Amino acid sequence: MTRRAVARALVYLSLIAATVVVLLPLAAVLLTSLKSEREMADGSGALALPEDLLNFHNYVTAFQDGRMLSAFANTAVILLFAIGGTVLIGSMTAYAIDRFTFRFRKLVVALFLVAALVPGVTTQVATFQIVNSFGMFDSLWAPIALYMGTDIVSIYIFLQFVRSIPTSLDEAARLDGANAFTIYRKIIFPLLKPAVATVVIVKGITTYNDFYIPFLYMPSEDLGVISTSLFRFKGPFGAHWETISAGAILVILPTLIVFLCLQRYIYNGFTRGATR
Repeated sequence: MTRRAVARALVYLSLIAATVVVLLPLAAVLLTSLKSEREMADGSGALALPEDLLNFHNYVTAFQDGRMLSAFANTAVILLFAIGGTVLIGSMTAYAIDRFTFRFRKLVVALFLVAALVPGVTTQVATFQIVNSFGMFDSLWAPIALYMGTDIVSIYIFLQFVRSIPTSLDEAARLDGANAFTIYRKIIFPLLKPAVATVVIVKGITTYNDFYIPFLYMPSEDLGVISTSLFRFKGPFGAHWETISAGAILVILPTLIVFLCLQRYIYNGFTRGATR
């Protein structure tokens, strides 16, 4: 009983420590965003309470001067096309690999694995030249095309779910005269809802938080996304941490709300895909 009590206490202490490590920086950013410029100049600590807990002046400044509205609009467009394309391409690719017999199928799967292991930075020179040759540089189409065509992880997630669907459903549909695309559209894809939810959430958060691709391929200020817009605060607001913190909170809120609402789909999707 003593060992069990000690083990349980250690478990709770580790959970409390992990919670503090995660929430402490967020609390510091939130409290800083509510402080005035005078309070920051006085050198108050990051965790010190602001004089006015309803001071949203920094949020207004960050939203207007940081062009956050256009940044959110550009991010939404990229997310819509990138997530939709990833779901469509990933599910179709997984269906073709698992259901069709063709030469070098194992080689194709192996090449997907190799592509997932190759660091993306090592291929950026060639990728940049290709994107520029297609005239997509400094446009929303550059990140959209790159996000849609480089997600090998989504293909493997869909592949695990497709393999769990009995082939007898395909055979029954073929007896009724259905072709391969009809089987995919009416049988396979509707059964991939847990995988789709997982890919949408993971891909959406990854795309939303990405800084490297938008910063490299969309240098124009009019095409800023939320990550690059927040980076631009380092110029005119380099010494105004209260405004930078307010911008950071504005960026964090959408992903935090989405994750809290849909977190069960993330865990269920990964668990079902791993055990089937």
